[in-house]
Amino acid sequence: MSYLPAFFGRRALMLFLLGLAAALAGCSTKQAAPESTFVLLDGSSTRTSELKGKVVLVNFWATSCISCVAEMPKLVETHQKFQARGYETLAVAMSYDPPAYVVNFKNSRQLPFKVAIDNTGAVAKAWGEVKLTPTTFLVNKRGEIVKQYVGEPDFAALHQLIDKLLAES
Repeated sequence: MSYLPAFFGRRALMLFLLGLAAALAGCSTKQAAPESTFVLLDGSSTRTSELKGKVVLVNFWATSCISCVAEMPKLVETHQKFQARGYETLAVAMSYDPPAYVVNFKNSRQLPFKVAIDNTGAVAKAWGEVKLTPTTFLVNKRGEIVKQYVGEPDFAALHQLIDKLLAES
C-alpha cells in the first residue's frame, strides 16, 4: 500500500497536465505584430502596418551567425515558392552586424526579398527583445504573429502553415 500516495501523486499530475494541454489547445496565442519601421538596404523603409494583407516571415539574423547563414537558402526557397500568392520575407540584420557585411551578403547570395538593418536595435526590442539569432516570426494577413521560431524552423511544417495562412481570407 505504500505505492498509493505516489500513484495518486502521479495521477493528479497527469490529470493536471492533460487539463493544461486542453486549456492551451483552445487558447488563441495570436498577438498583433509590433508596429515597427524597417530601414531597408536601399534606404527606403517599410512599416509593419504596410505588410497587412500578406503573410510575412520576419527573420532576425546576422552575417556572423552560422545557423542564420545555413538557413538562408531555405528562406530564399520558401520566398520563391510562395511570393506569387501574397507572401513576403523580411530579413532583419541585427544592430551589431556591420552594414557593409549585410550588403555584401545580400548581393553575393542574390537574396530576392527585403533586407533591413536594425541599426539602433529598436526593431529587435519591439519584437520581444530579440537577442538570439535566428529568431523568426510568421505573421498572418491580419498582422498577427502566428508562430515564433528560435533557431531554424522545420521548413516542411513551416511551408504547410504558410500554405494554410495564404488560403485564409
